[in-house]
Amino acid sequence: MRRDSIFYQLFQQFPSFLFELLPQPPDNASAYRFDSVAVKEPKFEIDGVFLPPDSDRSAVVYFCEVQFQRDECLYERLFGELFLYFYRNRQRFNDWYAVIIYPSRATEQAQLEPYQMLLSSDHIQRIYLDELGEIQQLSLGVALMVLTIIDETGAAPAARELLARSRQEARDPKISRAIMDMIATIMVYKFDRMSRAEVEEMLGIRLQETRVYQEAKAEGRQEGRQEGRQEGRQEECRSLILMLLNQRFSPLPDTVTARLTTLNLEQLEALAVALLSFSSVNDLEAWFDQFPPPDVS
Repeated sequence: MRRDSIFYQLFQQFPSFLFELLPQPPDNASAYRFDSVAVKEPKFEIDGVFLPPDSDRSAVVYFCEVQFQRDECLYERLFGELFLYFYRNRQRFNDWYAVIIYPSRATEQAQLEPYQMLLSSDHIQRIYLDELGEIQQLSLGVALMVLTIIDETGAAPAARELLARSRQEARDPKISRAIMDMIATIMVYKFDRMSRAEVEEMLGIRLQETRVYQEAKAEGRQEGRQEGRQEGRQEECRSLILMLLNQRFSPLPDTVTARLTTLNLEQLEALAVALLSFSSVNDLEAWFDQFPPPDVS
């Protein structure tokens, strides 16, 4: 389950949710936008950056790292990238703040000594989702984050409660729909072995109404079109080879025609080249021997 991508989807739609985790959010939290930024020389990309409005000249830039797997060099990378980006954009930002989100303390790297001063400063906030409290007591945005770490037994009732809360608390229907999309996405990833009907029954919603379903459907259509194009090319190639073989070795044994139907596109393309050197049907049948027919028993 790619929880980091789910968090970044969540922050893209609701940047203000990050600031619900902080003891002192900025006054203009709702004006921030979430983005990824590139830093050149050396080139690297920071996925989670909350950028203030361009008009804010005393702005604070917020960095967010979602870390669900242990990385013993996380702080080395995070602070290296953070300070280089801040240095390159010093004229734009007045200060910086970093938020690191872990599922639990066990995920944090063991060696903290080189960064203890930074980690203890008021510029860093480490969030351990399993220590935030009962999901029912959390704000809707923070509860969505905690939903990603709840085990399968508790996830279903928690998700249903959040769906009900989103309908009650989100006055804007678009926001309610976006939250429903996020809940559905989290649950589809968490219960990836379940059928669509089973997930729908568990949540009490129709997945057809959610973005995760629409995206999956679009991917399926795209894959179907690609498969259709390949099947079309394969059939055209088979027809062309059959025509050439009939011209050179007519009449063809029925076994040859049957064997052609078992070849995939790559094999057919190889045969199209090889048949130029064939002098008899025996050469063709000898060529077939390197591709045993599939076992249909």
